[in-house]
Formats: sequence, C-alpha cells, structure tokens
Amino acid sequence: MTQDTTPAHGPARPCRIEDVPRWDIDTDVAVIGMGAAGSCAAIEARLAGARVRVFEVASAPGGSAALSGGEIYAGGSGGTSVQRAHGFEDSTEDLYTYLMMAGGPGADTGRVRLYAEGAAAHFDWLEAQGVPFKGSYLPGKWIEPTTDDTLLWSGSEAAWPFSARARPAPRGHTAQFEGWGGGKVLMEKLCARAEALGATLHCNSRALSLIVDRNGSVAGVVVRIDGEEKYVRAHKGVILCAGGFIVNRDMVARYAPGALACTQPVSGGNDDGSGIRMGISVGGATIHMDQFFATIPFFPPESLVKGIFVNARGERFINEDAYHGRVGHYVLRQPEGKAWLLVDNETFGRPVIEPDIPIAAVGESWEEIEQELGLPAGALMHTVETFNRNAAEGRDPLFHKATDWLRPLTAAPFAALSYCAGELNAHAFTMGGLHTRPSGEVLDADGRPIAGLYAAGRCACGLPRWGEGYSSGMSLGDSTFFGRQAGMTAARR
Repeated sequence: MTQDTTPAHGPARPCRIEDVPRWDIDTDVAVIGMGAAGSCAAIEARLAGARVRVFEVASAPGGSAALSGGEIYAGGSGGTSVQRAHGFEDSTEDLYTYLMMAGGPGADTGRVRLYAEGAAAHFDWLEAQGVPFKGSYLPGKWIEPTTDDTLLWSGSEAAWPFSARARPAPRGHTAQFEGWGGGKVLMEKLCARAEALGATLHCNSRALSLIVDRNGSVAGVVVRIDGEEKYVRAHKGVILCAGGFIVNRDMVARYAPGALACTQPVSGGNDDGSGIRMGISVGGATIHMDQFFATIPFFPPESLVKGIFVNARGERFINEDAYHGRVGHYVLRQPEGKAWLLVDNETFGRPVIEPDIPIAAVGESWEEIEQELGLPAGALMHTVETFNRNAAEGRDPLFHKATDWLRPLTAAPFAALSYCAGELNAHAFTMGGLHTRPSGEVLDADGRPIAGLYAAGRCACGLPRWGEGYSSGMSLGDSTFFGRQAGMTAARR
C-alpha cells in the first residue's frame, strides 16, 4: 500500500476546524492580499468597527495595482468634480450603458447599476482617503499619461459601437504622478490609510488554505508567517483579494488558453490563482474564466491610430480608434496569426512601448507592400483604395472610425508594422474569477452564498469580464469600489 502524501490542507483543500491545533491569531475580518481591493476592504471594515488583519504574500503592500497606471474609471451622476470642471457632462445612464456594453454578453446588471450610480461618489471617497488627483485634463489618445494630469480618454468611449449608444465622456482618473506608474501613489495612500485606521498588516505571509466549520462556513484561514503555519480565527469572515491567475501558466492553459499568446503578464508576480483556488475548495463557483485583458502597444504616438490594420487576406477587421485592448483582441484572433498596421510617411512612427517593432515591408507604392507581405494579388490594393476614397470624404462606412482619426494614406513611402504571432509582445491579465454578489459574498454553483467568504478584485469576476470591452481604469475602479462593498458586508456579519 502506498502512503498518501497529499497535504492535509492547501489552496485546493480546506482545513477542517476540528483539525485546528490552536488559534494563533484572533480577528473579525481576515483579508488575503493588500492590493487595491484588499486595502479598500480593510478601510471599510475598520470604519465599521471590525478588527482587521491583512495577510500579504509580498514583502510590501500594494500588489499588482502598485505597478499599474493608477487610473480609476469613474463618472456618472452628471460627472465627477474633474469632469464637470472641464465641461464634460456624464449622465449615470450613459455610464451604465457603456459599462453594460463593455461587460459583454455576461454583464452583471446589478453590479453595473450599483457602480454607475456610485462611481462619482467613489471618486470623492478616494480623494478623502488621501489619494491625490491634480484635477487637470489631458486631451488626445494615451495608454496612460506620462504627465501628472488626471482626466483622460481611457477606453472606447468615443469609438464605434460604444459612441453610437452612450454619449462619450473621458472617464479615466489618474492619481497624480509624473511618468508612468501612478498606481504606486494610489496604493501608498490606500495602504497607509488602512493601517492608520488600525488594520494590522502581515507581509511575507502566504495564505495556505481556508478553515471551514462543520456546517461548511468559512471560520478562518491558515497562513505561513516566517516559515511557520499560523491558524487565524476570523469571526466575521475571510475576504479573498489575492489577484488573478495570469502567472499560473497551468491555470491559464486550462481556463484561458487564448492568453498564452501574450508573453507579458500584467502582474506584480503573485497573481497565481491561489485565492481563486481557495474559494473553489469550499464550493465557490467561478465564471468567465476564459476572459482576459490583452493589449498590443501600437500607440503612442497617436499618429499611428490613423493607420489601418489588415490581416493575411489584405482586409481590415477593426476600427483602429477603439481602445488598444479591444484592438489587441481582434489582432490576436486573425487567421494564421498575421496582422500588420499600415502607415504612410506622414503617420509613421515607432510605438513608444515597442520601439523595436519589426517593419515587415517598406515600399513606394501599396502594390509593393502587398507583394512584400505575400498577400493575394489586388486584395491590399482594393482595401487601401477603398479606405482612402472614403477617408478623403471624412467617412468610414465599413468600420465607423471616427472622423478625427481618418486621413488617406497617400504620402509615400509606405510601411507595414508587424503584429504577427511570434513578433509581438502582447500584455495580459485574467478577468475571470469567483462568482460573487456585488456586496462581496462568494456564491456556490447554485447561486447561494458561502457563509463567511467574500472576494473582490481579480479574485472575483467583477465589472471587467469581457476582454473586448475593457477600458483602462476599470480594474482599479472595480477593485477599489467592490473591495469596499466586501469590507462593509463582512463587518456587518
């Protein structure tokens, strides 16, 4: 008979309360992960009077959010203070409609409605916690601001089909920081606020498994601190805020294989899916696990947005003024993994994030470009001629690219920038996760809450749940907003 070497408990196997040898730490709420969701959950739980312990696997708080651009997607209620100051009116219904479209076929109407009605007040709340926003507006098209400005167009608000149904408004609100990486400031302020309110932070502490009582309720968590297992009693519940699973290639291959084409994980390195696995271990259901954010760095400079993407058939397939993540998804699924961005001498540039991008073809005519790329004879010529003719008239009847980004590609020489598989560095993070109520309770396969278990951020499937609809700021907006809901709900239990 072989000996069973399976550990008594782990992310995929909960610890039974009768197997707990002792309680090393006693608290009301245990938060797993001190990123955007975890810090806001801790703040609200403390404000509600609960004792809070936060367990962060890294040596410092902040999570992947600390490496982000620090953008919060906010609007509605007539506009945030920054939107209104710069003349942008943003109705709750326009924000709701946009978010429903961005959520794709599985959009959660209750979650979207709650966010649309509360996003402007949530922005005020973030300011009240000490997050700095300069209050200025940065026009143009950016991946994230390199300046310390606040307001920018961070999604597909002004692009078809979104602009046809919801009145466009810029909704990206970036924490004040000069250069890329405003998430560092955002997380410094939120984490400091949580600790100032009395939340106890344990860094270098890995959550190993949930503890369940005889009724299946979550009663605590097992953590490893300084090499020793500690048993944490959480009287009101455990909130999972441990991120997604983009760095766990086995999970990516199993649940979101399309993301394997993206070589650059958007993560601080600890998005290993352990929080999601712990939720599953006690009966938590997962949804939209196949969905992921993906982007290809094709601008700035914004002149490149005036180019056109084509595939191996020499055909266009997307309005290039859409959010770069939406464009990225379309690029990744083209036949034979081939796609090129066509530009002329007036629009040519090298993407700031990818300055060494391969130039697949250069020529004095589009016929030369067609031949160099090995495309069907006449296909590219027809595509470019049709685009140029319509662009000269200020219209794009096939893909509805906005007039501001339309200009004929007629200034030789011409070039094709390669976005073919194997030659592009696409970035990705996962969107699927535990199924939760907007208030944070983790649900089982029948839609019933699991007592004592909550989740937020990329551990849960929140507002961003469809790769083609994502906008910068949605993940941080979702994580901070619904982290707050989970903290308040757990504290009330």
